[in-house]
Amino acid sequence: MVTTRGRLDAANPTERVGSWDFDEADAVVLFVHGLGADPQSARDQAYTARLGLKAATGASTEPDAPPVVGYSWASDVDWGPAKQTADANAAPLADWLAAWADDDGRPIHLFAHSLGARVTGETLRELAEHGQTDVLTSVSLFGGAIPNDSVGVNGRYGSAIEASDAPVFNFHSRNDRVLSWVYRASDRTTAVGHGGLEASTTAPAGYVDIDVTDLAADHYSYVEPGEGCLPQVVDRIGLE
Repeated sequence: MVTTRGRLDAANPTERVGSWDFDEADAVVLFVHGLGADPQSARDQAYTARLGLKAATGASTEPDAPPVVGYSWASDVDWGPAKQTADANAAPLADWLAAWADDDGRPIHLFAHSLGARVTGETLRELAEHGQTDVLTSVSLFGGAIPNDSVGVNGRYGSAIEASDAPVFNFHSRNDRVLSWVYRASDRTTAVGHGGLEASTTAPAGYVDIDVTDLAADHYSYVEPGEGCLPQVVDRIGLE
């Protein structure tokens, strides 16, 4: 795990915790959770993504599956403060990704669930601002809790998506009632994770919508092993 919990005001706001024994891996997945995750839930969600990747890649044993590093941030607060904390995590995550590119260099595929899409979008903006557009290999959003026009060419994240070397895949589902009801009522807009990019908006280069309504039964099933859409993700990003 990488965590910023209680560390955002520190000189070095990211801390590595847990086992990092994956020296033989060719690539790494970084999983950014969404709203309401305490430290244990953040770990559990990253582990679920690892099990999902094991099933999706056909790995015979868990160690053969692509390793997943969880990015744990203090989202276990109310909606408004959580959005502010998501924004505040952009600089630490961007710095960590840049340091990984310099010190390790293995490809990083970023998976972001729900409000983790806001952390990710803000991080892409931070990376673009500092000319660090080559530190990610791919970005996959699952049930993204950000406005559906924010990823368009003229949206908040559009220019950063276009500047990034990494393709951005938005896996969305109309079965996602958390987005269609709770998010829409809270933010009075439509989430990109529910129906994809707003129809009247132009997609930036590198952005792709993928409708997984037939695969993702709800807001929490996108990366579940044996269900969800990880087989489609693996095919898109070339992860083995």
